[in-house]
Amino acid sequence: MAQLRAFSDEQQQQEALHGHGGVTNSNKKARAGLCGVLRERKVVELARGKRRLVEVPYTATLANAANALLAGRVSAVTVAAPPGHWIGAGGSLIVESDPATGAARKHYIGMVNMLDILTHIAETGHDDDDAVDDGGGSPPVDLDRRMSVPVSSVIGHSLEGLTLWTLHPNTSLLDCMETFSKGVHRALVPLESSADNVVAVELVESAPVYRMLTQMDVVRFLRAHGAELGGVLSRTVRELGAASEAVLAVARRTKVIEAIRTMRAASLTAVPVVDAPIDAYILQDGRGKKVVETFSATDLRDCPVAQLRSWLGASVTEFKDKVAEYRREGSKPLDAAAGVQSPDEGDTINTAVDAGTGTGNEEEKPPRTREMVTCSFESTLGEVIEKAAASHVHRLWVVDGEGEKEGMLRGVVSLTDVLRVVREAALGEDRELHDIVSS
Repeated sequence: MAQLRAFSDEQQQQEALHGHGGVTNSNKKARAGLCGVLRERKVVELARGKRRLVEVPYTATLANAANALLAGRVSAVTVAAPPGHWIGAGGSLIVESDPATGAARKHYIGMVNMLDILTHIAETGHDDDDAVDDGGGSPPVDLDRRMSVPVSSVIGHSLEGLTLWTLHPNTSLLDCMETFSKGVHRALVPLESSADNVVAVELVESAPVYRMLTQMDVVRFLRAHGAELGGVLSRTVRELGAASEAVLAVARRTKVIEAIRTMRAASLTAVPVVDAPIDAYILQDGRGKKVVETFSATDLRDCPVAQLRSWLGASVTEFKDKVAEYRREGSKPLDAAAGVQSPDEGDTINTAVDAGTGTGNEEEKPPRTREMVTCSFESTLGEVIEKAAASHVHRLWVVDGEGEKEGMLRGVVSLTDVLRVVREAALGEDRELHDIVSS
């Protein structure tokens, strides 16, 4: 895929984070308050520092897609098809065009993550000698047959994959945060756009080059610009109403394949693992129970395809141990074996701006054993942002901090919540400034 590289990746990342490269002193003076900062900065400034998309063709098998996720260390891959033959997810029409002629070269028809793939696997299969037995009495899953279907057939299996969004490059971070605060985790950003005077989320776009902007990119921008954000970072989770107190959890002995089935049914990409008996409904109210792990789509992605058959029947804690061991070994499939487009040799992973979610799409730090990241209702928003960005997690479990109830689950703060409360604070501050000027 063509790339625009006026500067090195490292230079671009630093410019995106710290506001260099064409931002004059007069522009900086114009940024009054939190709302001013977020209105001035455009999504293309963050997108320029991202590596190129990790994608698979629509004919790739699910095994190819799973290998692409693991090899590229991304949370989701874009699915590309020839133009003119498909309706994109959610009715989208996002096309990569030839930079010289403007002719359409490929159509991005959707995104697929590991939860989509494993949800497809976890659906009731047929009895087969090579099938996965979940140990719960359900018919075994014919893994080889299910992993051989085209990736295009599972687009939209999870809630996130139902629509593919694009943001005009001149969209402000404030407007981007409105979209991301409604549960959209990532969006394509063209580095150049054929659309005029569009500064919002769109379903139609044609451009030579795209990058994937994620919730984590914006959170890391907030982290890097803490000094400009005013008092919002010193306010607590409780004060801002940043936490959701409704938390569904799974017991540590729950089978992975059952957890996947119930997560899909509840449209969840991650659940806390609690020290409690297995509930008859698999998902249980996690409040007031000891949280010991997080089970997420990222864990699923890091399961090598060759091990799926044996690992899906394990408990979530056994699965986490296996994934942690695999990460420590640093193993990953060869790109040639994956049969997909992957990052160029020497491409840098943007750990300064992103990681997406996640997905050049959402890049991750090198493999390591992940520790559970928590906060309390009295934690400040700045502390939450620092923990989320430093550990590259998309949610923090809210727990009791001391006494007999230490570590007991009380709620969750997601990146969606973080971006929502920052945007609300910015707009509230802007209204107050406007009232003062008007009075």
